[in-house]
Amino acid sequence: MAVEVKYVVVRNGEEKMTFASKKEADAYDKMLDLADNLGEWLQQAPLTLDEEQRDTLSFFLAEHKEMLTHILRGGAPQQADAKAVKPKSDKKAATKAGSASEKQAA
Repeated sequence: MAVEVKYVVVRNGEEKMTFASKKEADAYDKMLDLADNLGEWLQQAPLTLDEEQRDTLSFFLAEHKEMLTHILRGGAPQQADAKAVKPKSDKKAATKAGSASEKQAA
């Protein structure tokens, strides 16, 4: 019998992702915190976004925070190839708890 240790990221009572390492779970949880903060900030934007659009946009920005930071510091946006677009949470050690719930950092 094998013993497996899994780290589960839970938000609002809902399992978001399961990871094999604490480091990956903590990084994903931190990214969800950033997405929540960005979502609150986007509510103040002078454009109308429904909740799903705002959640999707804030998740995208949080997921690509390195590129966003680069752009905010005056760098040009770099073309993303197929490999660069994949979120860090898609590593082999992670298993998806639900693709729809994962995209929303409610």
